[in-house]
Amino acid sequence: MHRRQYLAVSGMGIVGLTGCLGPDSEPAVKPTRSESVETVLDGLSNPWAIAVLPDDFRFVITERDVGRLSLVDRDNGTATQVSGIPEVDSAGQGGLLDVTVHPEFPTEPWLYLTYAAANNDGETTTHLARGRLNREDKALTDVEILYRAEPFFDRSNHYGSRVTFGPDGLLYMTVGDRQRKDFGPDHVSQDLANDLGTALRFEPDGSIPEDNPFVDDEARDGIYCYGLRNSQGLTVHPETGELWVSDHGERDGDELVILEEGGNHGWPIAHYGCRYGTGAPVGDRPEEREDVVDPVYYWECGSGGFPPAGMTFYKGDHDEWQGDLFVGNLAGQYLGRFSVDGREVEEVEPLLVDGEWRIRDVVSPPESDALFVAVDADSAPLLRVEPS
Repeated sequence: MHRRQYLAVSGMGIVGLTGCLGPDSEPAVKPTRSESVETVLDGLSNPWAIAVLPDDFRFVITERDVGRLSLVDRDNGTATQVSGIPEVDSAGQGGLLDVTVHPEFPTEPWLYLTYAAANNDGETTTHLARGRLNREDKALTDVEILYRAEPFFDRSNHYGSRVTFGPDGLLYMTVGDRQRKDFGPDHVSQDLANDLGTALRFEPDGSIPEDNPFVDDEARDGIYCYGLRNSQGLTVHPETGELWVSDHGERDGDELVILEEGGNHGWPIAHYGCRYGTGAPVGDRPEEREDVVDPVYYWECGSGGFPPAGMTFYKGDHDEWQGDLFVGNLAGQYLGRFSVDGREVEEVEPLLVDGEWRIRDVVSPPESDALFVAVDADSAPLLRVEPS
């Protein structure tokens, strides 16, 4: 495990920071931009996710608050709305959230969506649906709801809601803890009788794999692992096939986590953060317990944290970024960059530090040397980023 190091990068190299950064603070020394940035298109409404279509030069992008899915041509900067999207509840942190593509697309032309939606009582939960993408008609057809996380809840935040396919061809999805504050062993994230604070695993048709770790136990059969808080980043390591997650802490305590089948990732009985408004620890330190899975990197209480969002490993040919992990930072308003060697992680020079952008998602298309970055704002750009 590795703690956040208090470093900033200036034009003269690495310099130390004094004190601790608050969640909305800026570095004491701002880095000189070392990357080339251009705007692909502008005017997106709180974009939440980007998915790469593997057989052309377009993306699909979700816009959270307006519940819109668009096809975006990254060469000419045009966006076309896709019809047939399920009805979403966009209150608070809800709305249309993540999107991913079937690994055999376009032979299997399925898009998978996660979103917040309400029941008849006005309570909401994280939903998983899929539909066939008809690119000629700009429409989703044969849309079906595959899963509704249980239980519904009368609060509109902490939906989690990242979704991706693993190297096993199965679909993985995170569900947040809905910001439940009853810390302790009875917290929803420690209760296998519900889906909150978990990562779930499904067959591509939404059915439950027979070898899921808690099938036939007194637990929800879809659970792959638990003890998470609000995981808003999920990606696959291109060499190891491991599933990496970025998980929000309480006050600080943000983490980079490798998901472990059947594992308890600790929240809130073991956590490096502390309670909002206090310096009191939420739980035990994870390294002191043998019954929880330690994160591979974390931001301890008092560090200022790293409110994380979407993440990706770099797949292009720029030598200086080979093997690096990029993670969106929301309140800190930059794109985090981490060198990764196995499970050894080091935070290195950040990107987009002077744009005052909340970074919501980042992708690395396999045939491109650039990163594409979604900014979370009412009228937001999609950015193309490369080393300068």
